[in-house]
Amino acid sequence: MVQTLLGPAKPRHAETMVAEALEDTRVVLVNGARQCGKSTLVRLAAKGRDAEWRDLDTALTRQAALGDPDGFVDFPGLMVIDEIQRAPELLLSIKAQVDADPRPGRFLLTGSARVLGLRALPDTLVGRMETIELWPFSQGEIDGTPDCFVDAVFAQGDGIRHSSAVPRADYADRVVRGGFPEALARTNDKRRRAFFNSYVGDLIARDVQQLAEIERTSEMRALIQMLAARSGQLLVTATLSRDLGLSATTVTRYLALLEEVFLIKRIPAWSRNISTRATAMPKIAFVDSGIAANEIGADARSLLRPGGQFGPLLEGFVLTELARQLTWSDEDVELFHYRTKDQVEVDAVLENRRGQVVGIEVKAASTVNPNDFRGLRHLAERLGNDFLAGIVLHTGQQTLPFGPKMLAMPVAALWEATMA
Repeated sequence: MVQTLLGPAKPRHAETMVAEALEDTRVVLVNGARQCGKSTLVRLAAKGRDAEWRDLDTALTRQAALGDPDGFVDFPGLMVIDEIQRAPELLLSIKAQVDADPRPGRFLLTGSARVLGLRALPDTLVGRMETIELWPFSQGEIDGTPDCFVDAVFAQGDGIRHSSAVPRADYADRVVRGGFPEALARTNDKRRRAFFNSYVGDLIARDVQQLAEIERTSEMRALIQMLAARSGQLLVTATLSRDLGLSATTVTRYLALLEEVFLIKRIPAWSRNISTRATAMPKIAFVDSGIAANEIGADARSLLRPGGQFGPLLEGFVLTELARQLTWSDEDVELFHYRTKDQVEVDAVLENRRGQVVGIEVKAASTVNPNDFRGLRHLAERLGNDFLAGIVLHTGQQTLPFGPKMLAMPVAALWEATMA
């Protein structure tokens, strides 16, 4: 699988998206976590376009950009600027360039922080720029499988079926491996752990420090470890504040920073009431499950032991696989979780623009029982005809019906299921 992944012909879903965006958009920004393949992706997208390449991670290039931003971006063809967050002042000069010459495909940018959230940003490119969010590799990109579960389930509803040969132990391997190209290339567990440790350390020392002054980086590292232990669970700021001995204001600020550098993702609560969505408690998931597993010292073997963290980490893994698919699915879908005051829960809620809903529960077990559908049945009763399907994803290999609109399916259906 890794050899296929690292081969020069291996496509990414985002490659097509970038190529299409360059045909009708003046500025294209590929935004995402460090080392998830952004530079490789834009090199492929720019191939054959006679592009000018500028890397702002290089000190000399960055100094030139800051010294003469207008001259730096003055180029008649496509200019690729890597790590634009290093010199956000350039965006004002880029705006002037594309306003004077509105041809599509003028600038292709990459960023490892949410560029438009940078405090130093002088202006934005509203109406001139399309942003494509790039994640670490999905399981379908690693295996060369369809990665179209979201489209398939909204097209087929409870008629969707899939059997998989993936064994339970393989799911644990996938969780601890994650999707970063560098981690996938390291088959030695110790070397992979070294990558994850360096990645988080460098992220705090470089990107987080660029965004804000952090008084003690040890506090940020402690927060990351605590979040990893809560992967797939509710994000309760007050509890984090108490356990870390930090003010709620500091914890809130640190959480926002970790989102801006694409380490964590919040999954908002679902409600038909928009104002309730905005105030309800979100769930937390790590953008890469391998980092989360490493932060709590888990390996594939320990996850499978009784009392291991397989359940929470598998839930976070599923949430982020779904989030990846939403960036390229044809169906326009948002991802939520569901929880009532009576603690009836559904791990993931997918809702399209027509208000149709698919509910998903995640179980680390290879067997499923009717009680596992309690939250899904509650949601189905509430939604009526808008409820398309309730699915319990499990680590077994078969799809089994559990009543009207209720199915148990293998987790691998996320990347193996087809539209047929």
